[in-house]
Amino acid sequence: MTYLDFEKPIQELESELSKLKEVASKSKVDLSDKISELENHIQDKIKEIYSNLTAWQKVQVSRHPERPYTLEYIDNVSGKTFIELHGDRTVGDDKAMVGGLGEIDGETVMFIGQQKGINTKMRQIRRFGMANPEGYRKALRLMKMAEKFNKPIVTFIDTPGAYPGLEAEERGQGEAIARNLLEMVQLKVPVICIIIGEGASGGALGIGIGDKVLMLENTWYSVISPESCSSILWRSWSFKEQAAEALKLTADDMNKNGLIDGIINEPVGGAHRNKEAMFDTIKKEIKKYLAELKNMKPEERINQRINKFSSMGVVHELTEVNETIN
Repeated sequence: MTYLDFEKPIQELESELSKLKEVASKSKVDLSDKISELENHIQDKIKEIYSNLTAWQKVQVSRHPERPYTLEYIDNVSGKTFIELHGDRTVGDDKAMVGGLGEIDGETVMFIGQQKGINTKMRQIRRFGMANPEGYRKALRLMKMAEKFNKPIVTFIDTPGAYPGLEAEERGQGEAIARNLLEMVQLKVPVICIIIGEGASGGALGIGIGDKVLMLENTWYSVISPESCSSILWRSWSFKEQAAEALKLTADDMNKNGLIDGIINEPVGGAHRNKEAMFDTIKKEIKKYLAELKNMKPEERINQRINKFSSMGVVHELTEVNETIN
């Protein structure tokens, strides 16, 4: 188990528990009462710490190396029925963006999402989930395929941003993301977007336009990462904690501001501590929202989608200033 810096009290208690179990095993002494008491104490400590996380601590949890990634969610939600589809039919197959068809209790769904990679080699191949333009074009191709065959779409968002390399810009990174925004808002099939880790900038938004946009409890969604924000405003990464608070990037902040449609609770201690429970919760949420969205006509869903995203933000009309200028 990898422990984050604020989890040191939990680490110490679990280390003590491990030693106690080892003593009980070797000495054949019945220490079940003490073990049970310590296990309860650990659970209480986890609840205490995770119920008071700061914005920066939630960013850390969203990046936990043992946290489940997109393919793990897809495989478990679809019961291993997932068939991955490749390529954008123009440039190539972007490993940072995955997608394909799978079933949820007999219903076919098009799954799409960013995949960071489960080890050092795969993270390099998948560029830590930062997609090139061909990744977003592959995602759009799969979305249009789902629309053609009247299959709902579920996207899993987990990226520190779109790939910032020169070749990505040369191949039209901005246009690819913008095209996805335009096309996704007009899709005739139900679209559910779930932020399972990091949701940074246009890289996340490129597959984030849906009828329902949901966030896991310990994730973040923002135009910029706390580190990058800190480096711009303070010329240093040292102020990332202040930047995280100022950006209002947590699920609670996003929900209060009406920028998402709901929060999916994680198991105590984060999704990485009880993956099976997290998979079950995600599956139930997807089924619930799909049942709701399927009862709506395509035109109704599209209009609702357009109105939802069009109403985001605040506009002030400076009438007096305009009159003075005129």
